[in-house]
Amino acid sequence: MTYVIGSFKWILQNILLLNILFAVLLVFFERRNPTTTWLWLMILFFLPGIGFLLYLFIGQDLRKKKIFKVKEEEDRFFKNLAAIQEKNIEREELKFNDPKVKEYKDIIQFHLMSTDAVFTQDNEVELYFSGKDKFNALLNSINRSKKYIHIEYYIIRNDNLGNEIINALIKKAKEGVEVKLLYDGMGGRSLPRNFFKELIEAGGEVACFFPPFSANLSIRVNYRNHRKICIVDGKEAYVGGFNIGDEYLGKSKKFGYWRDTHCKIKGSAIHGLEWRFLLDWRFAANEEISNMEKYFLPKDTIGETGVQIVSSGPDSKWTSIKDGYFKMIINARDKVYIQTPYFIPDDSILEALRVAGLSGVDVRIIIPSKPDHPFVYWASLSYIGELLQAGVKFYTYENGFIHSKVVLMDDVVSSVGTANLDIRSFKLNFEVNAFIYDEKVNNEIVDQFIRDLDICREITIEEYEKRSYIIKVKESISRLLSPIL
Repeated sequence: MTYVIGSFKWILQNILLLNILFAVLLVFFERRNPTTTWLWLMILFFLPGIGFLLYLFIGQDLRKKKIFKVKEEEDRFFKNLAAIQEKNIEREELKFNDPKVKEYKDIIQFHLMSTDAVFTQDNEVELYFSGKDKFNALLNSINRSKKYIHIEYYIIRNDNLGNEIINALIKKAKEGVEVKLLYDGMGGRSLPRNFFKELIEAGGEVACFFPPFSANLSIRVNYRNHRKICIVDGKEAYVGGFNIGDEYLGKSKKFGYWRDTHCKIKGSAIHGLEWRFLLDWRFAANEEISNMEKYFLPKDTIGETGVQIVSSGPDSKWTSIKDGYFKMIINARDKVYIQTPYFIPDDSILEALRVAGLSGVDVRIIIPSKPDHPFVYWASLSYIGELLQAGVKFYTYENGFIHSKVVLMDDVVSSVGTANLDIRSFKLNFEVNAFIYDEKVNNEIVDQFIRDLDICREITIEEYEKRSYIIKVKESISRLLSPIL
C-alpha cells in the first residue's frame, strides 16, 4: 500500500515532466496532421493528467501499427483486376453500357488507382429510404438464403428488431446455412453477454471488432468499424446508413422518425462488398478464410448499372471515400446534393464546397435539426457561415432525425454508404460506400432529396448571423475540438 501511495505521489510531482515526454512522442513519432497535433499539445498542457487519459481513449494513432497490415497479399486479387481496367481506360478500350457514364471515367479511374475499386456494369440497385422498407427487404433476403449470410453492422440493439434479425439468423444456422456475424465493440457495448449464445449454439459464428475491456470501458473510441454490410448467397448485398435497432424504425422517443438511405445491390459489385467483409472478418475473428473462391463465383447479368465499392479506414493508404467526395464536388458542373448527420469537413472539402458554390454550382446540404452529439452539432454549425456566403444552401431536417449519408453530382454519379461528411469518417473509422453511375438511380435520390426539402427549414445568412453569443462560444470550442470529434 505504501508503494502504491508513493508511486502516485511521484506521478503528481512529475506530471509536467511526463506531459513534456508525451508531447515529444506525439510530435516526433505520430507525424499527425499539424492541426491535430497542436490540438493535442494544447490538451496535454492545459489539462495535465486528464489530457493523457483523453489521449489514451481517443487520441492513439493506430494506422501505422501492424495489426492492420493484413491486406497486401490478399489485395492482389483485386489489384490485378483494377490494373487491367486502368489500362483499358487509358487505351480507350473500356466499353460503357451508358455513354453518359464515359464522361465520368476520370472518377472511375481515380477509385481504381487509389483503392483498387473494380468498376462493374452488370448491377441492379434498389434504394430504401425508410427503416421499415429496408428491414423488410433484409429479412426477406435472410429467410430466402440457402448457402451463406455474411452480416456486419456497427450497432446491433437488444430490442425487438435486433432480436428479430438474430432469430432469423438462428433459424437459418439451424438449417445448415453458413452464418458469420460481425459487430463493433463500441457499437455493441450495451449488448448482454449471452446475446449471441443461441446463434453460436445453432452453428453460427460471431466476431467482435475491437471488443471493449468491459461494457462501459474501451480505450479505443477511435478506429471503429462503422460499416453496415450484409451479403446473402452472393446474390444480394446491402450497404448504407441503417444500423439494427428499433430507433432505425422511427420508434425512438428522442429522435422520432428516422430518415436514412440504404441500397440493395445485385450483380458483380457484390464481390467488392464480400471482399470487404472477409477482410474485416479475418481481422476480428483472427482466422483464415478457407476456400474463398466459393464466394467469388461469376454473377449472372442482372442489370446495367455501374458500381464501384470503395472502402477507407486506418488500414488504407489514402482517404479514399473523402477523396471521392472531393472529386465529385470539384467535377460538378450543375449540382451537388448532400445529406449527412454530421458536417465537419476538413480543409479540402470545405474549400471544394466553397469554390463550387462561388462557381454557380447548385450546392444544397441537409443536416439534422436536432443533435444526437451536441459537440458535433455545434461544430457543424460553425462551418456553415462562410459557405452560406459562397452561395451554398443549408437546410435542417424537421421531421425527426436524418442519418442519410448521400452525395450526388449532376445527373449520373451518386454515393450511398456509411461515411459521414466529417473527419471521423474520413480518417478514424472503417467505412464503405457504393459509388453508383446511373442516371435512374441518381434521379431517384434527387426525387427523395426534393421531398425531404419540403419538410426542411432553410438556414439563411440573416438567421445565421443572429445566433446568440452562447451558441457562438459553443461553436468556437467545438470547432477547435473538431479534429478529434
